Amino acid sequence: MSGLMKFVILVPCSFFLLALIKFLYDYLWIPLRIQHMLNSQGIKGPRYKFIHGNNDEATHMTKEALSKPMALTHDIFPRVQPHIYSCINRYGRNFLYWDGVRPELVISEPELIKEVLKNSEKTFPKRKPTIFINKLLGDGLVTVEGEKWVNLKDMRPAIIASVETMLKKWKGQVGKEIEVFHEFKLLTSEVISRTAFGSTYLEGEKIFEMLNKLSIVLSRNLSNTRIPLFVKLQKPADMLEAEELAKGIQDCVSKIVKTREDKVVKGEADNFSIDFLGLLINAYHDTDENNKLSLEDLVDEQDTVNSLLAWMVLLLASHGDWQEKARREVIEIFGNQYPNSEGLSKLKIMTMIINESLRLYGLAVGLLRKGGSEVRLGNLVLPADIDILIANAALHHDPQLWGDDVHLFKPERFAEGIAKATNYNTAAFCPFGLGPRTCVGTTFAIMEVKIAVSMILQRYTISLSPAYVHAPVSIITVKPQHGIQVILQSLHHDA
Repeated sequence: MSGLMKFVILVPCSFFLLALIKFLYDYLWIPLRIQHMLNSQGIKGPRYKFIHGNNDEATHMTKEALSKPMALTHDIFPRVQPHIYSCINRYGRNFLYWDGVRPELVISEPELIKEVLKNSEKTFPKRKPTIFINKLLGDGLVTVEGEKWVNLKDMRPAIIASVETMLKKWKGQVGKEIEVFHEFKLLTSEVISRTAFGSTYLEGEKIFEMLNKLSIVLSRNLSNTRIPLFVKLQKPADMLEAEELAKGIQDCVSKIVKTREDKVVKGEADNFSIDFLGLLINAYHDTDENNKLSLEDLVDEQDTVNSLLAWMVLLLASHGDWQEKARREVIEIFGNQYPNSEGLSKLKIMTMIINESLRLYGLAVGLLRKGGSEVRLGNLVLPADIDILIANAALHHDPQLWGDDVHLFKPERFAEGIAKATNYNTAAFCPFGLGPRTCVGTTFAIMEVKIAVSMILQRYTISLSPAYVHAPVSIITVKPQHGIQVILQSLHHDA
């Protein structure tokens, strides 16, 4: 065999051998080393399985849990996160889980959670989203770092107008069954479209249609394990669809942005407008990095409010006494007038109900962070680049923190504020995060929820339909798998 032929054979064989060594190092040696490192510090968990980690078991348990509805109780943790629930019962409040090849320290101990959420962003930054979540949320509200939200108090009229549109449609549905999760999805799309795009909100509706398709693609891929090299060589159909939808969303927003920028440049307009997109463009051109906003900042507020509204209506329909208390408060403060900013801040009972709804059906069942470098957390020394999952569902359904009535709907536990309800344990209740990590869209989301629920209670009583099937499922936020069916009765003859 000639020297040239040997060289031709040796070079690819060498590359293959190096690639194999690197593959085994990344997918076998590092996971086993990390597992040993944490096990030696008392952190146990299901053992690492080559390439797939613990995702196969998680997928199987989730499918089994979701295959049948549950009784109308609020003990949803075993259903929405059966693998986390099982591991906490077996390994304790903190354990090591494997999301494919990525190590994930799952924590539900309040002191550790407080340390993560109140620490500097450089110590425990947010984890870069998976490719599918990144396509859906971009640099949106759930995954955003820093201060990227703006003052949206002036958006109240747009929210009221959107709720009014929904309620006018409901006039013909009195006494009939309404699926409110779908109704609130339309409402929140309308609100964001109006507040983001002003008079061009039809463009916004097109964007949200594509976002809904993206969320469906995401739900099919939450626990899939993918090897980056194989993905680069041949992208799965879902990934190609996600990229196409993401590009369509970006193109729609960019087109509207460019139109507004051109008008300002040509002198046809003095500013970029005062709706959210106008504020976003102003912030985008701001020289202060802390005030800058990405084009995707409007995306996930829709999902947040949609889910919270739906679960609040379920809880009010199931607990007529609290529905009546909330209605009396709304009538006392607003009468039959539209909600105003001053009155919204006085809704004490409404705030209690919102907090209890967030505790029972917390929007995100977990918050993801990561340790950028080797770092100490409590008494633990964590390896570099480890993911940290704050198990919100476990935290909010923990009887040691909330008492034996943890699974009951009791808004009165928040009567004297969150601090008293949590026995001054700040990390026991963190639906939107804590400190510098608080979800930046919280103020806008809570304002929208208060306005919508107030306007509904001014006009209707709500009861749960016999057709309702209780089946919470976690896709980005906790959603009702089969919707929420209610029956409305008018409080006024002309409603």
